[in-house]
Formats: sequence, C-alpha cells, structure tokens
Amino acid sequence: MMLSRAVLAFVLLAALTQCASDETLAAYGGAEATWHLRDIDGEPSQTNATLLFPAPGVVSGSGPCNSYHGQQTAPYPWFEAKNISTTKRACPDLAAEGRYLKSLRAMTLSEIAGDTLILSNDAGREMIFQAQ
Repeated sequence: MMLSRAVLAFVLLAALTQCASDETLAAYGGAEATWHLRDIDGEPSQTNATLLFPAPGVVSGSGPCNSYHGQQTAPYPWFEAKNISTTKRACPDLAAEGRYLKSLRAMTLSEIAGDTLILSNDAGREMIFQAQ
C-alpha cells in the first residue's frame, strides 16, 4: 500500500516537529526559575552564583564574578554544560568562579524536586541549587 503525498508530508512534518521539541532540563521545570547555588559537594556556597535555562539548549547565569552562557542540549535527566563563555571582569572571587564553572562542566545528571535542582555525576560530585 502506497502512502499518498499528503499523508507522507504529514508524517515527515510530525517527525521534524518531534525532533525540534525540547527534551532538556529546561522543558522539565528548569526554565521556570532562577536557580541559586546552595552548595557544591556538600559544602555551602558563599557566592551568589546562579543558573538559568533561558531558551531551549541554552544555559546561562552568573558566577561569583562574571556572567556566563553556553549550551545544554542533553536530554533530561542527563546534563552537559558545554561551550561556556564568560565575561572577563576581575574580582577577588575568581578562584571560586573557576571552581563553580569547572564543577558545572563536570555534572552529567540532573533532577528537579520541587524548588531544588540537583546536578550530579558518576564520580559522586553534586551541585545543589534552590529556585528563587
């Protein structure tokens, strides 16, 4: 049985629409908040670092010194922050910022539980954010 051109066009359009849908953390509640870093690896954060998902595939926020943006296209519950670039302001907390961004890049899993976002990896590392 051959499909009519209209049916074939509909099937192709539906497939393309499905490919374009956002399956990242942003679509599962991540985009609904500004996430404030609470702790890294069990140590309370002394910084005002934030994490946002302003558009599908985009991650941004502010570290202790600079704002940043990059890509996050891994499907939920996976997480992969890549191609992160930052502004270049100097400040006394550059070491904390380096730790924050290095930790963010190391995370591979995500979970949203109410107003808490947990990023983790197989090595047992963890970042906990609170929605505000």
